[in-house]
Amino acid sequence: MKILIISPSAGDSYYCGNCFRDSLMAQALIKAGHDVTVLPLYLPMSLASEDVPIFFPAVSYYIEQAMFKKGNMPAWIRGLSSSKLLMGLAASMSGTTSAEGMEGMTMSMITGTDGAFKKNLAEMVAWIMKDGIPDIVHLSSTLLIGIVASLTEALGVKVVCSLQDEEIWIDSLKGEWASAAWKAIRDSSPSVDAFVTTSEYYSAIASRKMPGVSPTVIYPGIDIDKYFSAPLPEYPTIGFFYRMNGLDGLDIMAEAFAILKRQGDIPNLKLRIGGGRTGSDRKDFSKALKILRPFMDDVTIEEEYSPLAHHLFYRDVTVVSVPLRFDEGIGLYVCEAFAAGRPVVEPDRGSYPEIVSRGGLLYKGKEADKLAQALWKLLSDKELYDEKRESAIRLARERYSSEACARNLEELYRIVIGI
Repeated sequence: MKILIISPSAGDSYYCGNCFRDSLMAQALIKAGHDVTVLPLYLPMSLASEDVPIFFPAVSYYIEQAMFKKGNMPAWIRGLSSSKLLMGLAASMSGTTSAEGMEGMTMSMITGTDGAFKKNLAEMVAWIMKDGIPDIVHLSSTLLIGIVASLTEALGVKVVCSLQDEEIWIDSLKGEWASAAWKAIRDSSPSVDAFVTTSEYYSAIASRKMPGVSPTVIYPGIDIDKYFSAPLPEYPTIGFFYRMNGLDGLDIMAEAFAILKRQGDIPNLKLRIGGGRTGSDRKDFSKALKILRPFMDDVTIEEEYSPLAHHLFYRDVTVVSVPLRFDEGIGLYVCEAFAAGRPVVEPDRGSYPEIVSRGGLLYKGKEADKLAQALWKLLSDKELYDEKRESAIRLARERYSSEACARNLEELYRIVIGI
């Protein structure tokens, strides 16, 4: 099959769950022998297909929405705002988790009605037609649902749309914007041929937000051969691998590590932190560093982040933990950890009970001392650790493999296409 995945990019400055999910889908399908193109929106994406331009460029489109909604922005302004310099600056500052100030741009992508949107979309459709009409288009999120009607009209193509964590962005819209956004998504949902999500947990959320929609659950697929590394590091090492900010619980991890170091029950305990950050994360990152300052000899922080090098992080850790402050549709770092043969410790809420299953430990509450107790329990009991590690490996092979993901996506696509 010829498959086009349209994915908004966060600019590769940090571990973006949705961006990486789309990449994993593409890699799984390519490995299965399909012709797959990943088309990035907004910002550059190293995981995108080669020689594919960036559509709806972030700075340019933001200016269009603010000043030229009829799509009449002068070419010189568009050229300047789409320059590598400004795109790079936008990437370095990307990653806001609040939609404040982005209401117009958000609604434009959902409704697909203004002139600026139509102009950008026409350019994208023209490129798709030149590259060859795909058998199916897979949209990354309902936040892009305004694209669907024009794609189907211009290309006659079937469209599948992923659902994952939209409510975090939409529900942060001010005033009546959130209800307007959900209404627009619900109104457009009949134009989508199938919805897919990454967990039963998020399927239930999507069904509440979009009555009548029952997404197909397809778990992410990891290339286990790329990740698996049997030897454990010399010293017990906790790994935090996600965006380095407070929302993702970096300070909670720092406090838990400090508690364990002060207790001194786990000799030579180390902490490894990776996943990248943006300028907006500076305050949260500094807070975590202050907590960790007495123990920095046992802390490694990976300053450089590359979405192409995720597998390398897991080789140097014993257990993975990302104590999020919000409930996520799926934690891809959990799936990656399992593929690398590393158990996890996560909060007992959101999708974690479903995703973690027997591959790690869950703890109640959001407090650092609860996380520290769970980490101590796993790292101080070799029999328990080995049991969880074996379960993690089994889950990776049976549930989170690239083969299983590709097989399930293929089945869905064939049903949608009717072959």
